[in-house]
Amino acid sequence: MLRGNTDQNLVVLTIYIIGVTYTFNRMIESIDDKVKYEFKSGKVNEQLTEQDLKDQIGISFKFNSSYSLDDVKELQVSIENKSDNLAIYVDWENSTLEYNKQSRRVIRISPYLTRDLAIPQTPSLITPQKSISEKVTAEDVLELDPVGGTYSAKKPLINISGLGKGGPPQKKLYNDFMNRGKELEFSLQLVLRVSEMRVGIAPGMNIPPMYVINCPFTIKKLPWTYALPWNKKK
Repeated sequence: MLRGNTDQNLVVLTIYIIGVTYTFNRMIESIDDKVKYEFKSGKVNEQLTEQDLKDQIGISFKFNSSYSLDDVKELQVSIENKSDNLAIYVDWENSTLEYNKQSRRVIRISPYLTRDLAIPQTPSLITPQKSISEKVTAEDVLELDPVGGTYSAKKPLINISGLGKGGPPQKKLYNDFMNRGKELEFSLQLVLRVSEMRVGIAPGMNIPPMYVINCPFTIKKLPWTYALPWNKKK
């Protein structure tokens, strides 16, 4: 009789362990596709210093602490004019997104993007001691809503999942990334024009000097342990 109870307890314990293991593995799978985007601000500050713009311009980007693989469809950039007498123009039309040796046209996202994308974009003016915050994406990310007639970002800015469906080099990169052996890199080539406030840009006048600021980013795979309460603030 005692042997029977022991066998029954062993079966129950085995089922319990299998259930806990299954639940634990499903929990890991549910959070195992999280990634983190990082803006390399130090690289940008070096460029601004080299071009004597460090005291005139500030550039920053806003990201959440983590994302699912293909969540990010746009970038939120803030540009500050720190000067007292300079006008800074953000040349969206000549700015590009660089990834995987490809250059993609940048589009500034307005609240209701209804215009023809073929029309050149108007530069944004930042007056002294002011700043702007804009959302930008790559042109190939946008899709037109045939009913509303507006464009919105529908595809991932960096198609991480797509790497796993590509050729051998892409699949290797995907596996290395998912195993946290390699990070993905891309950059926003931001084109700025700077002039004295009283000059500005007007028909028939010389175009202010152009500065190309390379804003680099990395994407890294987060370990499943990031979700533990004592690791969330790291």
